[in-house]
Amino acid sequence: MVRLKDRYLLVNIIYSDVPAGQQSKGAGAVPDLLVYNQPTTGELRPQLLLKSIRAEVAALFGDCGAGAIDRSLQVKYLSTATSTFILRISRSHYRLVWAALSFMHHVPVRNGRPCIFRVVRVSGTIRKVEEEAVRRAKLLILAAKREMAGKSSGALDALLRGKDDARNLTMVVDPDDDDSEPENGSAMDGG
Repeated sequence: MVRLKDRYLLVNIIYSDVPAGQQSKGAGAVPDLLVYNQPTTGELRPQLLLKSIRAEVAALFGDCGAGAIDRSLQVKYLSTATSTFILRISRSHYRLVWAALSFMHHVPVRNGRPCIFRVVRVSGTIRKVEEEAVRRAKLLILAAKREMAGKSSGALDALLRGKDDARNLTMVVDPDDDDSEPENGSAMDGG
């Protein structure tokens, strides 16, 4: 019996537009980190997300790309509170979905806000992706607390692990992936 091999993509939605009222630095100002990591509108549903990803893949890769991902693309988890979702896609076609996410610039709802879809982790098991989502949520909370206390130098440091949490990034292949291609690794902490 043949085992179907999938990839799981952990994706964060980062908002690139800053509302006018949140740019001022004052005593009650919202930390920059939280401005970029805002909750997504409740109108976003897994079906809308799938429809927009499929449309973007079709626009970029034509009918061949759309047909390749049609059966295997699935939203396994969507949290509008944390602006995070997990996609499942066949191992041979996950790069098509990753590329399509890179070209999407708006939340796929009516009058959707400009955003960046950032693929944070690619793994062969959903367990590793879930662990990474929890780890990143904890880091986000700690970085926001540091920024509120005035100890952080900026949102970019916190978004990209922060100065205190900075570690060498290395590309490694998960041992549970059963994949022989070295470029299929994912960004993980090296140390």
